[in-house]
Amino acid sequence: MPSKKPMSDKELVAWESSRDIAAELEQSINEMLTGQGKAIVITPVAEVRLQTGLSQSLFAKLLGVSVRTLQEWEQGRRKPSGAAQTLITIAQLHPEILAELAAT
Repeated sequence: MPSKKPMSDKELVAWESSRDIAAELEQSINEMLTGQGKAIVITPVAEVRLQTGLSQSLFAKLLGVSVRTLQEWEQGRRKPSGAAQTLITIAQLHPEILAELAAT
């Protein structure tokens, strides 16, 4: 999209009609097949949550933070505080503790 400001309905329709979705998909597939696509970076917080197998909402609840805060950490926009980082480390080393908490 050309800019971050909201588009009017007319501008959005014009932008969408100017796109060639098939060509964009073909280019993306070719980039993936040749290894030229963008690499997916998984932050340490997201990696720990994925290892636990918990959803964002349940993981956030068990850590005592909002889902939005967890998303900010997982997207690398913010870093967990010292206490939160300690809880995340515990979750990484002992995921069974989170499973126990989730069951209660």
